[in-house]
Amino acid sequence: MSKKIVQVYDRPAGGWGALKSVAEQIFQQGIPGKGARTLLSANQPDGFDCPGCAWPDQDHTSTFEFCENGAKAVAAESTARRATPELISKHTVQWLSEQTDFWLEGQGRLTQPMQYDRATDKYQVIEWAQAFDLIAKRLNALASPNDAIFYTSGRTSNEAAFLYQLFVREFGTNNFPDCSNMCHEPSGFAMKAAIGVGKGTVLLSDFEVADAILIFGQNPGTNHPRMLGELRAASKRGASIVSFNPLRERGLEKFQNPQNMVEMIGDQSTSISSDYFQVKIGGDLATVKGMIKCVLEADLAAQQAGKARIIDLDFIAQHTANFDSFAADVMAEPWDVVLRESGLERAQIQRAADIYIGAGKVIACWGMGITQHKHSVATIQMIVNLLLLRGNIGRPGAGPCPVRGHSNVQGDRTMGIYEKPSPAFLDRLGQVFDFAPPREDGYDTVGAIQAMLDESNKVFFAMGGNFATATPDTDLTHRALQNCALTVHVATKLNRSHLICGREALILPCLGRTEIDIQETGPQAVSVEDSMSMVHLSSGINAPASSNLLSEPMIVARMAAATLKGRSKTDWMWLAADYDRIRDKIAEVFDDFADFNSKVKVPGGFHLRNTASERNWVTANKKANFYAHPVPTDLPIHQARQSRTSPVFNLGTMRSHDQYNTTIYGMNDRYRGVFGERRVLFINKEDIAELGMKVGDWVDLESLCDDKIQRQAKRFMLVEYNIPRGCLAAYFPETNNLIPLSSFADFARTPTSKSIPVVVMPHTASQNSSESKAVSKPQMASDAVSHV
Repeated sequence: MSKKIVQVYDRPAGGWGALKSVAEQIFQQGIPGKGARTLLSANQPDGFDCPGCAWPDQDHTSTFEFCENGAKAVAAESTARRATPELISKHTVQWLSEQTDFWLEGQGRLTQPMQYDRATDKYQVIEWAQAFDLIAKRLNALASPNDAIFYTSGRTSNEAAFLYQLFVREFGTNNFPDCSNMCHEPSGFAMKAAIGVGKGTVLLSDFEVADAILIFGQNPGTNHPRMLGELRAASKRGASIVSFNPLRERGLEKFQNPQNMVEMIGDQSTSISSDYFQVKIGGDLATVKGMIKCVLEADLAAQQAGKARIIDLDFIAQHTANFDSFAADVMAEPWDVVLRESGLERAQIQRAADIYIGAGKVIACWGMGITQHKHSVATIQMIVNLLLLRGNIGRPGAGPCPVRGHSNVQGDRTMGIYEKPSPAFLDRLGQVFDFAPPREDGYDTVGAIQAMLDESNKVFFAMGGNFATATPDTDLTHRALQNCALTVHVATKLNRSHLICGREALILPCLGRTEIDIQETGPQAVSVEDSMSMVHLSSGINAPASSNLLSEPMIVARMAAATLKGRSKTDWMWLAADYDRIRDKIAEVFDDFADFNSKVKVPGGFHLRNTASERNWVTANKKANFYAHPVPTDLPIHQARQSRTSPVFNLGTMRSHDQYNTTIYGMNDRYRGVFGERRVLFINKEDIAELGMKVGDWVDLESLCDDKIQRQAKRFMLVEYNIPRGCLAAYFPETNNLIPLSSFADFARTPTSKSIPVVVMPHTASQNSSESKAVSKPQMASDAVSHV
């Protein structure tokens, strides 16, 4: 076990450190030769789509584009390690649950379907036919189809997602909690109301001509490394890149392109952000409203001086509604509120506004640092307001750009994975497949957890993902899953969710994106949609990890055939035998996918229409709408501080660099200088002093909520970091148990993972606690800590 080290990282993002990290991962997974070949086939015309993030490719038909975390995702999926039935059934579920997430992932690829045996507390092999018969029997025994819950991960392909939503709706429910509920749901909700479409309006080509790029609450160096290529190019040609983030993130400061020989050999790098503003956690709405206030003040001054207007009056008059009331609200917002809640000085906000005013074309990007707050919808609409002021939507080099995570999370939603489907979609689906779809809205993620808590005997089916670990309020979520009659997980590897069993439980192993998928008519390809609405094919090149694996479309088809036998008019097995047939049906249901099979087989795929990018506003009033929102001063953090005299901090959860979503690749967070430890708490040095503590001390966290439930996360090491006072940061999932199930975004119900009111106290050991077991697990390094 390596020594824990915390040190300042002063190297650029990318560079030799990224290459070394990937090489270590490839050797760790036991695939040196195979790994290199597999990596070179990622995101290529005849290869597979990276199973990592949804950032698009500069040119899907050209050379390999290096991405450290994408390479780790590919290596992890292509691993030579196998989690065989012998390995899994050797241990009780109790013993497995005491191992770390890193250890579980490290056992390798699942090879056969497994069924939980409660009498022995072990998983044992089950045949595929028996598994589908069991699922069908339990589903058909439910008092109502609404007693079944069907979760979807963002790695699911378009074809699998379409079949999945069709099966579930033929079964009779719209219960579709999915990973969008936990990440960018506020983006879709906010933009749909404001501009008529819930997706970003820009393409990669827009980054080549933008004069300014605003980045809110996002860390591309870890979460979307390929985005750094676009930012590097924009910086080199002189575009302004303005970052708003509580933490100083290395990827937003400097980047060394691993594919640029000159930079690598000369140890050179490119500065990314021209300006970096460290807002308080949750302070983005106040910041953007302050910027708008500056723009409107500059416009008024220009009017009074007889100069050209700052705002785009023609665009506002022709394309927007509610401007006058919105502008009045902004001008009435007191500056002292803006400054207090943003955490910035007025000169800083003025500087950001001046950059916006001076830029002809502006792109605004954001990540989950914006979406996982109670006021996230309001914040996103304020960002859209800023863009509308100067006509920065619907023209080259400008527009909103929500940067989504999982590779096909946007495509899943396009395919109908949504708990609140539109009547028009249901009408078309019913017409094409000759059935009457259910009309009642279903459960989102928070609603599903609450429903499983409130009522026993539900069936929970997860198409990928790690629900038990990704969700908030860990203890309650685990209790909810254990309250089910049956839990089923489709997966490539063992994870924590498989160990939180209902009375009965199944693990169904599936093919990965990197693997060859052969069905009755031959090798198949699936399609995915990236963050910029490009749809392209993905064809695996590796032999399957086991001959007993099924593809996700085939798993859905066989489950549907077993469950709906005798009452479905859909020929499920015929569809799954040839994915072209699924795509033809998709084209019948969605007009934007007309001639799907022909368009998607063109190298690079095709772009889905985006009406807002055409300045065609599909809103109730056929206009882009300005939305007025006050700077919030009564959020949970305000309420918690009013009730306490001791310090109350605002905690934001985040990924480490050796992590993608809930998958832990290693124990290091290179860019933040933390090695060998995950239970760390990033904190301002002045806050450490006020607490009467010192760097390296171990502390416990307790979140504050008015539901009277005590939520604690124990034994975190204090790490001094450049973060605003009163703000903390820690990794998830270690701190997910601090997020109350009842704390979610207004309107969009996304858990507030980026703004958790907490108190910090010296660590005290708990008897028989899960935390006590966690710190003795194999992934933990020596307690010796070196601060360099």
